[in-house]
Amino acid sequence: MKKLLLYVPVMLLCAIGFGCTQQQKWNHEQRKEMREMLRDYRQMAYLNDLTDAEFILFSDDVAATLEGDYPVYATFVAMPGVEDTVQVVIVETVVEELQADARNMRHIFPYEQLVAQKILPTGLDHNQQRAFYSCLAGKVNNTFATLDQFVNAVMADTVSTSTIGQLEVQCANDLFDWEVEMIEVVETE
Repeated sequence: MKKLLLYVPVMLLCAIGFGCTQQQKWNHEQRKEMREMLRDYRQMAYLNDLTDAEFILFSDDVAATLEGDYPVYATFVAMPGVEDTVQVVIVETVVEELQADARNMRHIFPYEQLVAQKILPTGLDHNQQRAFYSCLAGKVNNTFATLDQFVNAVMADTVSTSTIGQLEVQCANDLFDWEVEMIEVVETE
């Protein structure tokens, strides 16, 4: 009888505990829905140059972070400001990836864009592009003491004589028989 009396409260607590807990992990469909939502952000500067496989890994990282912070999917998607929250996590994930590998320069400064700006010549093979981006990453790491300084420089990069533009030109001049001249643009009234 004593065992039964002890057993009943334990079972009651277990039943209450299990009955009151909410889903702690997103299911497959919820993760898929989140990845679909993240496709809307694919046009962001860093993300638009990712290959499909790289973007899948990136979106999985973002979804895992969101799932960890908001384990109940229905509550997460219904909360006010959900899009702002997703954007913040995306930016934080991009920053973490930049910290992990400075060679992500190819996503920030895509080759086609550098060709259009006449910083790089057309027709560079993969090894030549890798050499350029390695050079650029090294110069960026030597120029900016912190990631915040680098991010601020990228965000403020609106003139052709910017620090980053100068670093790009230095690498292009050092690596290729390609002479790039920086011309200062002056606004006239």
